[in-house]
Amino acid sequence: MKPNKYSYIVIAVLVVFSYHKSIAQEDSVVAESVVKLHYYNNNNSLQYLLLESNLKKGKQLTPQANKTYQLFLDSSSNEYLIATLKTDVTGKAKAFIPPTLKTNWDGSSKHLFIVKEGDEEVVTDYSIIKSKITIDTASADGVKTITATVMKLENSEWVPAKEVEMKIGMQRQGAILSAGDEETYTTDSTGTVAVEVTKNNLPGDEKGNILLVAKVDDNEELGNLVTEKKVSWGVPTKPDNNFFEQRTLWTTRFRTPVWLLLMAYSIVIGVWGTLIYLVVQIVKIKKIGTA
Repeated sequence: MKPNKYSYIVIAVLVVFSYHKSIAQEDSVVAESVVKLHYYNNNNSLQYLLLESNLKKGKQLTPQANKTYQLFLDSSSNEYLIATLKTDVTGKAKAFIPPTLKTNWDGSSKHLFIVKEGDEEVVTDYSIIKSKITIDTASADGVKTITATVMKLENSEWVPAKEVEMKIGMQRQGAILSAGDEETYTTDSTGTVAVEVTKNNLPGDEKGNILLVAKVDDNEELGNLVTEKKVSWGVPTKPDNNFFEQRTLWTTRFRTPVWLLLMAYSIVIGVWGTLIYLVVQIVKIKKIGTA
């Protein structure tokens, strides 16, 4: 039995109805403000916090710019205020621990961070334990090894941080190239990870130095940790000082490739030559007509 035209009409109506129903459901979803806090410790010395504010509607996140928040250490009292933050166009704002709170910071191994928007606490349970990463290297019989150790502070003593997932590798073009065959590694009961380097003969600087990196991302207890160490394991690379003196497509107009100049000038000469030829022919025709 062949479907008649009424069947197609019914199907079209159902499709349109389902579409409008889904649009109405999306419009009925209430947008929710989502505020997240991240702790960073770079090279066991530079420490800061990054606040991220987004407006969540369904699965879509929209950065909230020009939002003002207060960040506190351990207590929401004014005397424990770290900073008053205002988000940028990406919905983010950075804060450092001020010198006025150094005594409070040094007095405990674990700290709680609180974020308030006006009188309302929007982040109440973000805490971190003080921690650090160290990198050691070894090279024997042509085999290079990177050993990264994560320690955390408990009862004024540094103890191993076990089962911490981390990246260990070389800094390459804004990303970390894993030193071994695995993408990430997990510390053992001594807080240590030893990785045999399988990426050899990487280009380094003029002296062959490359940058080793050990990084922990968004750990629930430790936050974000990263430490770096320079080693001479790379292949020396001499910079090309005449790079911008060469005739390439990305240099200045005075260093345009010859073939591109010939092509451009050929087009110009061809167009103007054709126009001049036509003008000459028109003049000749006019002379013939008046003869």
